[in-house]
Amino acid sequence: MRPNNKRDIYFYIFEVKISFLFMDDFVVSARKYRPVAFKQVVGQNAITSTLQNAIKSKHLAQAFLFTGPRGVGKTTCARILAKTINCENLTESIEPCDSCESCTSFNNNASFNIHELDAASNNSVDDIRSLVDQVRIPPQVGTYKVYIIDEVHMLSQAAFNAFLKTLEEPPAYAKFILATTEKHKILPTILSRCQIFDFRRIKVDDIVEHLKYVAGNENIEAEDEALNVISQKADGALRDALSTFDQIVSYSGNKLTYKSVIENLNILDYEYFFRITESIIHSNIPELLLVFDEITENGFDGQHFIIGLGDHLRNLLVLKNESTVKLMLAGNALRDNYLLQANACSPTMLINALDICNKFDLSYKASNNKRLHIEIALMQLGKLSNERGGFSDSAVVENSNFQTTEKKFEYKTAKKTEKPNVVETTVEAKPGTKEAIGIKTNIAREAKTKAADISDQGPRAGIKETAVNNEAKTPEADNAAKNGTLLETEPQKDGNNNDDDAPRQIKKNEPGRKIKRISITESLRALKEKKEAEDKEVAPVIINEFSQERLVAVWKEFVKAYQAKSPSFASAIGKYDPELSENFEIRYKVDNKIMANDLLHQTSLLEFLKAELKNNQIRLKAVLPKADETKKAYFDSEKFDELAKDFPGIVKLKDQLNLDFGV
Repeated sequence: MRPNNKRDIYFYIFEVKISFLFMDDFVVSARKYRPVAFKQVVGQNAITSTLQNAIKSKHLAQAFLFTGPRGVGKTTCARILAKTINCENLTESIEPCDSCESCTSFNNNASFNIHELDAASNNSVDDIRSLVDQVRIPPQVGTYKVYIIDEVHMLSQAAFNAFLKTLEEPPAYAKFILATTEKHKILPTILSRCQIFDFRRIKVDDIVEHLKYVAGNENIEAEDEALNVISQKADGALRDALSTFDQIVSYSGNKLTYKSVIENLNILDYEYFFRITESIIHSNIPELLLVFDEITENGFDGQHFIIGLGDHLRNLLVLKNESTVKLMLAGNALRDNYLLQANACSPTMLINALDICNKFDLSYKASNNKRLHIEIALMQLGKLSNERGGFSDSAVVENSNFQTTEKKFEYKTAKKTEKPNVVETTVEAKPGTKEAIGIKTNIAREAKTKAADISDQGPRAGIKETAVNNEAKTPEADNAAKNGTLLETEPQKDGNNNDDDAPRQIKKNEPGRKIKRISITESLRALKEKKEAEDKEVAPVIINEFSQERLVAVWKEFVKAYQAKSPSFASAIGKYDPELSENFEIRYKVDNKIMANDLLHQTSLLEFLKAELKNNQIRLKAVLPKADETKKAYFDSEKFDELAKDFPGIVKLKDQLNLDFGV
């Protein structure tokens, strides 16, 4: 409301004075402690020294480009440079005097020679043309007219092109200082006309020292570890560190503690990471899961946890060598604890743990079950030092009914005439003993040998099977063995249960005599006679009912496991789903007679189905497609007729539009 008489005017002036009297004069630390001289710039000594030497030798370029991360001093150095080159009484150290007319006007934001342009909001061609028009006017006071263009990468293409000529050949009194965080977005023609200064991230130690200086001026007690956490959180940006410092001071008052910092910034306490690493060293997976549950209950994010754990393990690793101790990011107060835990860890374990943390960090966002994702990472970390990981595996071995895919495939290809006493010995042997390890190794080796023999397409498949098992020996096999045609010895086993198999030996009848090769016909005949011998044996009838869904699932499992053995056969039978008929007859489609008559691979498939479905009465029958099933429509009229069967209205539409097929 506008005052109308003297009385109202007096009251209005009084209210304004009172409002200014009680106005909050708080200024954020990032502005209050902004450097005003080169010596006050933190962490950019190389750049400030170069600029001071250029001023001293009067070798100033017409354009500068300051590039680097946020909050590292690009705009600050641009202002100091503009102030220094216009100062009338430079000090011996090439610093502004802060007393001349130019420095005073600059400090009061009233300088007519220094112009700042925010390219983020003034990025059009008209804005640049207006700037170019101002460049033509020489300075009235001072030596140079300086134009500071911040966030210059936001200029449009047309604005850059309008700026090119002026930037390349400006007047002697004009200086341009461009600042950006994204150098790659600037045109190469602009870059070639500038002196480029790359600002680096500020070191953690430098930020800590500056925060100590600020805290001392503000009469704030701050723990070194608290300032160290703030510096690490800033990620090399001093402005971010000062903003965080103000935030925590507002939270905790004039006393900054490590506890108040981690509470305000939602950072995990180092104690959690020490406990996690201790559990990894002792392979205590249950303790790992319990500690992570405690972390989750406190509201911390899983990805922040895995990142923090990686940083902790990295600090332990750099302490393993004297030359890398300086790379540790933690404060000196925790150095003794880190050294103690680093001595208990091997470098190999730490490197493997870091690799696990990195992989699970990268795949965290793609995971649907975030908690389980981190728990799997902890389980893998817990297994680095011990195979059991803090769990007892005896109960699992005795009661386990599941097997891996590879073991399933070995089991399904094994012959049903195996002696049961070998399996019983494996179950009764105590886990971890040499006897148990030797028995398991021999059984796995025999199963793999039998699986390879059944699925082998070579001409020696039949003879191999009879030579290894010594069962149902055929006359051809006996003759082959007697004549020295082919003789393969079983793996030699020593008393120490060595896993290395003895090399296979092939004996010849006489020196210089060629080995007789077994034909496919003889191999098939050997398989047939062997099968007849097996059928004569009295085997128990095992009948277990199963559904069509179960059959399809087992079928697909075989296709996936058999892909490496015979890709053509696996692809052929995986093309169509099998059908369960009466009396456990399984019918499956194949595209040609060659696949339908493939006896070797059908035997592997049948044995797999019998073992997985627990039914030895299963029979396979290959079905070829009928002639009419493969008929396809090739011509437009035929395609139209097929389409009209499903959509009769399309015929009426064709007649209404008077459409016809092209010739």
